[in-house]
This record gives sequence, C-alpha cells and structure tokens, in this order.
Amino acid sequence: MLRGLAGEASAHGELLTLMSRYLRGYFGRRLGAGTADMEDLVQDTLLAIHLKRETYDPAQPFTPWAYMLARYKLLDHFRRQGARTMVPLEDAGALFATENAEEGAVRRDLGKLLGGLPAHQSQLLQDVKLTGLSMEEAAAKSGMSVSAVKVSVHRGLKSMAKRVRDADG
Repeated sequence: MLRGLAGEASAHGELLTLMSRYLRGYFGRRLGAGTADMEDLVQDTLLAIHLKRETYDPAQPFTPWAYMLARYKLLDHFRRQGARTMVPLEDAGALFATENAEEGAVRRDLGKLLGGLPAHQSQLLQDVKLTGLSMEEAAAKSGMSVSAVKVSVHRGLKSMAKRVRDADG
C-alpha cells in the first residue's frame, strides 16, 4: 500500500491482487463457499480500497483498515438482502474460527485495545462498530441516551487510537 501511495503502479496492482485472495477467504467464511455474491463483494471492496486509498493513514496498520472496508461492504450486502443468519449454538465456534493468521492477529490486537477500556465503553464500541448496531439501538440496549452513546464511542475510539500511537512511538 505504501509503495502504491508513493506512485508505484505495479505495487498497487500487486496489493489489489493479493487482497483479492484474502477477501475471498474473508467473504467465503461469512457467506459460505460458492456464494454467487462473494465475487461481487470482493470487487466492491477492491474498488473501495482503490478509491479510498488516500484516506489510509500510513502510520496505522493496513490490514484493519482494509478489513474495515470489507466489513462495511458485507454489512451493506446483508442490509440489502434483509438477511439475518441464524447458527445453532453448537456451531458458534465456526463463526469465530480464523484460517487467516493476519485476521487472527487483528482480532487479538483489537481484543487487547477493547480490554483497556472501561467495560461499558468497550461494550458500546463492540455493539456499534463491530456488531453494527445503530447508535439508537446501542442506546436502548445500554439504557443510555443516544448522545451519551455517541460521546462514549467517540472517546473510546480516541483512547484506543492514542494507545496505538503511544505503542508505535
């Protein structure tokens, strides 16, 4: 990504080719192998990476940024379909299985960052940013006002970003 941002066109092409493999795995685990929509989601995400590459902060890890775009594309896909996946509790472990070591590392790092926040703030961030609840839904779930949820989520993100910057510096 950094070489591509520096103007090296071949590096940008390599990045998109490499990301397409990771994204197929990412979407395949969430949609099921052979799903017709998987390739559309891969292409939509690659396009988003290309179009939003100027918003990437080189001081931050690339993988979480890219998977954030993929997650948004997946959530948009689910919203368009109006689908909610139901999985028997016995099979819940499969939802959290990681075949991709990079994705597992991101999940572990995110867990550490969330663990450094107060419990209520961590839960709000998980509800809003990871689960995809709206601010209104998170407010109803937590018994807080919508504005209090917004402030708490914003402060939590700010605190996590500061901890990442401090760890890198």
